[in-house]
Amino acid sequence: MSERFQYSREGYLNEDFRFFHLSDTAGQERDYHFHEFDKIVVLISGKVDYTVEGTTYRLMPWDVLLVRHHMIHKALIDQTEPYDRIIIYLDSASVERYAPSGGLADCFAETEKRSYCLLRPGAEEIPALSEQLSRLEASVTDSGFGANIMRSTLLVQLLVLLNRIMQGDEGRVHEGSECDEKIAAVLSYINENLASDLGIDELAAMSFLSRYHFMRLFKSQTGYTVHNYIRQKRLNQAARLIREGVPAVRAAAECGFADYSAFHRAFTNTFGVSPGKIKRM
Repeated sequence: MSERFQYSREGYLNEDFRFFHLSDTAGQERDYHFHEFDKIVVLISGKVDYTVEGTTYRLMPWDVLLVRHHMIHKALIDQTEPYDRIIIYLDSASVERYAPSGGLADCFAETEKRSYCLLRPGAEEIPALSEQLSRLEASVTDSGFGANIMRSTLLVQLLVLLNRIMQGDEGRVHEGSECDEKIAAVLSYINENLASDLGIDELAAMSFLSRYHFMRLFKSQTGYTVHNYIRQKRLNQAARLIREGVPAVRAAAECGFADYSAFHRAFTNTFGVSPGKIKRM
């Protein structure tokens, strides 16, 4: 498989959220990919490692993984045990309209800020999380009076709960997470400086590694080359700016693309639509 497709865009979301309760026994390793929406993963049982932006998390039952839109990730599933999990696709822009001043998506922003996506609820918090997820799951098939309002209300309650767990979990690094500190620092620098000239030699020097060893370590930790990672992150950032109303030419320039024609081709290949046709917020 070519590297171009190692981190493809997957899934779709045409509503405020989608709820999945999935269980299987097939061991598998998913390719690196990203979504244009936020994603909540709750492990019920089984063994799975999730790699998100270069950090690998070994999930335990009732762990919550918050994957923000455009974060590149994959799952490695152990086939020795049934893999039971809940996955929620979430349009954070839509959710914020439920509670404009509530900051319901803050938990996702915080994971990006601290470069750590795992929440591990305490024993006293798990019953409330389990109950909230069960009620939300039941609401998905509810067709009675006010069903849509009920679903939205339960989703808001879940996000309030996750934000509270996040506040209690702040600054905690849990057993089972692995990330090379040098690569973590480089990833943070790249994402904060997408408009800059991000040369491999400069990034290698930041890591105090030779060009060769830096490139090998980056690929082993993240699954993709330095060049392809930077390119994808720039495209993701440009897509976000365009959705917010920034003209495509300006968005390309602000994300480090000097050649608009090359940007247009890469954007269309990645997202399946041209910059001018992407859905605005």
